[in-house]
Amino acid sequence: MDFSKMLEQAHTFGEMLDKKTKQHKVRMKKLRVEAAAGGGMVKVVMNGDNKIVKLDIEKEVIDPNDSELLADLIIAAVNDATAKVTDAQKENIEDLTDSIDLNALGLDLGALTGKK
Repeated sequence: MDFSKMLEQAHTFGEMLDKKTKQHKVRMKKLRVEAAAGGGMVKVVMNGDNKIVKLDIEKEVIDPNDSELLADLIIAAVNDATAKVTDAQKENIEDLTDSIDLNALGLDLGALTGKK
């Protein structure tokens, strides 16, 4: 394989990777997950950047004499939402990497790994 063809393939791969990365970022920006705790008394909506975009707390759970319960419920809902975002991010990255066809670029990965 000549050097100019290798450079062309590397450029094509770079463009494809850039496009896929942008698609990933757009999906994550649009992502919204919801989690709840205390039987739905506390609800959290989080985006793909792990930012809380909405927090709902039912009045029944607000007790000035038991702020620890409310704190525990908020923490539980936020942790659940964070786990859901992490799972969605992993799945999105797997989809992204699975969609990259290195063989279409003429890259023989078997030669690098010793496998065919």
